[in-house]
Parts: sequence; structure tokens; C-alpha cells
Amino acid sequence: MDIPSRADALRLVQDWTASESLRKHMLAVECAMRAYATRLGEDVERWGLAGLIHDFDYERFPNDAQAADAEHPAEGVRHLRALGWPEDVCTAVLGHAHYTGVPRETRMAQALFAVDELTGLITACALVKPSKAVRDVDVPGVRKKMKDKAFARGVNRDDIVQGAEALGVPLDEHIAVVLTAMQGDAAALGLAGVAPSSPSTGPDGDA
Repeated sequence: MDIPSRADALRLVQDWTASESLRKHMLAVECAMRAYATRLGEDVERWGLAGLIHDFDYERFPNDAQAADAEHPAEGVRHLRALGWPEDVCTAVLGHAHYTGVPRETRMAQALFAVDELTGLITACALVKPSKAVRDVDVPGVRKKMKDKAFARGVNRDDIVQGAEALGVPLDEHIAVVLTAMQGDAAALGLAGVAPSSPSTGPDGDA
């Protein structure tokens, strides 16, 4: 089945989402999905699209009530289906939210669920570094932050653990796959870090 182009998906993300942090989250999930598709010998473009588009409707339809068939992600998936998006991608997007009740029966759906919350945790770990760079994040540091319930409270730790288990990947290895992927695309994710501060200089170049 033909899949939309990445440009089409990116246009949807940009049209529906004003929040730069939410856009960056979708890019991070895309990045992680591409890494897992490569690792598992799956369709990299297809998996990447599922990651890129998974939260595109969240800003318009946040679904605080966690309704199974209304708002995010159901509303977005209705739009994707109307546009002719492939059903496996649509089902994976529905399945990344527990409350839809849609089972995660494909590797794509399982991976999307597994990487979603983890990318948020890794981003938070990077942003509290003095450098604000994901390159300075490591697996033990992520594990330590997972145990700190006060850190990045919005990240569901159980989803990360259960997601790795469903994929059959040890947790440290799962974190490493996603972290390495994000480090490889740090600039696009806004996680390349801040330039080190330098002493101010005078008009002749003297400090």
C-alpha cells in the first residue's frame, strides 16, 4: 500500500500544531521509530510516518477525559483515514493511547507505544543538563531519573517498562536504542545544546 510522503505528514503536523515542544516531540518519536524499524528490518519510512504523525491532533483535541472514541487520537485518525492513510499506521496511532482500547498487535504499534514516553523522558534529561545537550545524557542517568517520581511528572514510567517488555527488549537496551537515535538527530530535535559562554571582549579583542 502506498504511504504519504514525509512532506505531507510534516505539513499536517505544522498545520495542526503550534507548540514547538510538541512538534519536537513528534520528531523525536519519528527518529526513535526509524531506529527501531532499522533494527527490526521493517519499513523505515512507514514506521517513521507513524511516529511523526502520532500526536498531530493533540493540541486541537487534548482529550483530558480520555474518551476512547473522541478527541485525541481518535479525531486525528478519522482525519488520516479520510485522507487515505494506510490502516496499519492509523491503528498504531490509535493504539499508542491506552484508553482507546485498541490492541497493539503489530511490531509498529508496539514500538510506537514503547518509544513515546521514553523520548519525553530523554528530552527532559537533556534539558536539565548545563549544556542542554542530549549528547551528555547516558543510560544510567535516564534510569536514575526514571526512579525520581518528581522529575518529569508527566512521563508515564510504566508505559516505558511495559513497552520494552512487549517488544522483548531489555530496558537498558531499549533506552540505548532511543537515546542513540535522538543523539544522532540532536539538532533537529533542538537538543544539540547551547554554545559555551565565552568571556566578553573589548573593542580590540581583549577580554
